[in-house]
Amino acid sequence: MTKSAFIAIVGRPNVGKSTLLNHIVGEKIAIVSKKPQTTRNRITGILTEGEDQFVFLDTPGMHKPRTRLGDFMVKTTKDTLGGVDCAILVVEAREAVGDIEAEIIKTMKASGMRAILAVNKIDAVRSANIAKTIAAYAEAFDFDAVVPISAKSGKGVDVLMEECKQYLYESEWLFSPDMFTDQPERQVAAEIIREKLLRILDEEIPHGTAVTIEEWTEKKNAVAIRAEIYCEKQSHKGIIIGKRGATIKLIGTRAREDIEAMLDTKVFLDLYVRVKENWRESDFNITNFGFTEDK
Repeated sequence: MTKSAFIAIVGRPNVGKSTLLNHIVGEKIAIVSKKPQTTRNRITGILTEGEDQFVFLDTPGMHKPRTRLGDFMVKTTKDTLGGVDCAILVVEAREAVGDIEAEIIKTMKASGMRAILAVNKIDAVRSANIAKTIAAYAEAFDFDAVVPISAKSGKGVDVLMEECKQYLYESEWLFSPDMFTDQPERQVAAEIIREKLLRILDEEIPHGTAVTIEEWTEKKNAVAIRAEIYCEKQSHKGIIIGKRGATIKLIGTRAREDIEAMLDTKVFLDLYVRVKENWRESDFNITNFGFTEDK
């Protein structure tokens, strides 16, 4: 008897949702950065154990959008909550429920959503603060379970997975048991490159960047990839390239290492930087760069 469950991972930006998803599935499928609003699209992570298949949906962090891209990200999160069996609300230890979390809880209540509260980053706070957080959220929503975790170290994640089993129901699997994501390899590669941009560059430049894979050629023992990095200003292009190409070379080296680990083969990676002003305000460019709603 096979069973399935669809579970959304939601929360404010930079709370550890993508780190949690990567730890659960045991593969790097969602990029991780200290900068907020890293995840832009909904990302599917799949974990199959025995006869159980968990399908986790990592959503963009809820925030007050300032661009059309931001509007898309918030809509993606709200739409996801309307089509899953439960949600994991990931929060940090705070004495009160934040405005963003209150908005998520409002959406969950409206849809009759069942949910688990995951209090993340417990290795960085005192037990008393965790207790206050749990008490505050218990007043705001009737959670099925509350689990303190550290997504980074994995502490408590096994307990969280045990709680997720209550949402399994008899069903045929939608994904092959050897799959850990439904994202095409090209999309994962583009996101890996963007992750390196986020980690190496500072301030607003990374949020104004997008990455597309223009060529993907599979050879006998290697893959040749040509990717284009789009930024919003000519001055940003120079910063991304760096003095004598040092920055773009570093981005390429680190991205290539991760892509090779994903593909388990040699990778030749060529990066090009293009300027497309104010692309985050253009519906055409947002769609063209791969930020599309599931149909």
